Amino acid sequence: MIGQPQIFDTFHFPGTTHTVRRIGYGAMQLAGPNVFGPPRDRSEAIAVLREAIASGVNHIDTSDFYGPHITNQIIKEALHPYPKELTLVTKVGARRGDDGSWILDRSRENLVKSVHDNLRNLGLETLDIVNLRMGGRSGPEPGSLAEPLEVLLDLKQQGLLRHIGLSTVTPDQCAEAQSLTNVVCVQNFYNLANRADDAFIDDLATQNIAYVPYFPLGGFTPLQSTVLVTVAASLGVTPMQVAQAWLLHRSPNILLIAGTSSRTHLRENLSVAQITLPPEVIAPLDSIGVATK
Repeated sequence: MIGQPQIFDTFHFPGTTHTVRRIGYGAMQLAGPNVFGPPRDRSEAIAVLREAIASGVNHIDTSDFYGPHITNQIIKEALHPYPKELTLVTKVGARRGDDGSWILDRSRENLVKSVHDNLRNLGLETLDIVNLRMGGRSGPEPGSLAEPLEVLLDLKQQGLLRHIGLSTVTPDQCAEAQSLTNVVCVQNFYNLANRADDAFIDDLATQNIAYVPYFPLGGFTPLQSTVLVTVAASLGVTPMQVAQAWLLHRSPNILLIAGTSSRTHLRENLSVAQITLPPEVIAPLDSIGVATK
């Protein structure tokens, strides 16, 4: 999609009352190193959140296993009582070991505990959207998601959450979930160089379901590309800004949640809304991900 997205371009989560701007904020980096323990500068973390909201961001992605607990506690300290237009999206299906390890855990006990932890640390009575995570760093785990999804549906019936999304899932798992409930968003690993979900994104777009790429800038392996550097130089912006602008142009159902613990980087991320990608750079940028498909 060629054009000039703006920060006030919006997306409406299907079947909900939530309309968000397409550039949001991912809260993962508000915790300490390796998303564990307290941040180096708590006051800066609070300032980042407040500036994001003041700049028009109304979609924050978080989880109570960031820290654990700490990220949500910082969000509450910075923003509670929350602006009525703010949509908070969290995720469950994992927990942290005492050593900071990431442990996938979709047991009923952990899912129930996780929802209550999110509610307590965010200071909420009901969560807007809860994503069920079905995989880890290596990608989705195969198999049915019916059992853990039923737990979330029970919690929804109790009024503890309003809507359900999915994280790190295959198209088949998404289809299974849709046979049981309304799915409002999918959050998977995707960026300019990692394009396995191309067809999945297009299918979700036809259904007006949000696709929220995590690690939009590469994650643990930051994006590296001569093409990206060249395009960025020609536009007078940074390579990471081009990578985010490409995602906005890729499909109208893509929502950005790039995270940072720095107000300087936050401003750079939000300024992506004003970047126009001319037609002649689209094919070279698209070619970066060909080898990964």
